[in-house]
Amino acid sequence: MRQITVFTHRHPEEVAPALAELSSQALAADVTLRFDPEETAKLGLRPAEGIALDAPVERDVELVVALGGDGTILRALHYYAGTGVPVFGINYGEIGFLATVEHDDLPGGVRRALQGEFELLKLPAIAVELPGNGPQHAMNDLAITRKVGDRVAELSYSLDGEEAGSVRCDGLVVATPAGSTGYNLANGGPVMAWGVEGLVVSFIAPHSMTARALVVAPGDRITIRSGARQPLDVALDGRPAGRLEAGGVVHAHFVKDLGTLAQLPGSSFYRRLREKFGRLAS
Repeated sequence: MRQITVFTHRHPEEVAPALAELSSQALAADVTLRFDPEETAKLGLRPAEGIALDAPVERDVELVVALGGDGTILRALHYYAGTGVPVFGINYGEIGFLATVEHDDLPGGVRRALQGEFELLKLPAIAVELPGNGPQHAMNDLAITRKVGDRVAELSYSLDGEEAGSVRCDGLVVATPAGSTGYNLANGGPVMAWGVEGLVVSFIAPHSMTARALVVAPGDRITIRSGARQPLDVALDGRPAGRLEAGGVVHAHFVKDLGTLAQLPGSSFYRRLREKFGRLAS
């Protein structure tokens, strides 16, 4: 039996038309849609043919459909990291840089998803080691930030034992190519095209005229040290992941091909960049 996992964003009323279209086409294609307990409750779903409610997240489904923005798509990528199961995003967010199709192409987008009319794009990730939290990963970015109202952070990072940057700032971001158009871009960091192997490190509101973002080679291990007197917040892909104690250390490194994103044939990173953010120069 063909099975697809469905994730949605936090505003169920906005994706109701998409769910109706997806359910109709899936039923006609003899595909079962799986909704975990959180999705079942959030959407207020009732038993119906072709729908599995309160279903555990199975890792051997053929596809994941994410109805939402980049946050929803990232959540799906996290659940299915390392499985090879593609995530097909239909954009119901603000930007939707990771989305496969826009919501105004809903019927056609659902048809392409169910018929497998897409290509696979492998995405790298950041492996993160935070004391007391065990191994974790981020598909977009690792952010270390001071708490609101606390003093300015003092952060430094080194690459394979060689110090590369140290500054008083509001925080530090390590981003993948896919994540380089997010928090890193807001920091004035460089955009990295999908397919580039490596990470970029940038500071948030640095108290320095010389602080610069740095693109890190994929084999270089990043060590981040806090010189602050108070704990700092740690977030992975925008979600709280723990805290970095005063004087603490975080390790991070590049991991190849952890996520799988569905993309329409002929899709171009540079066209997507222009459509979402405008021309780089005009």
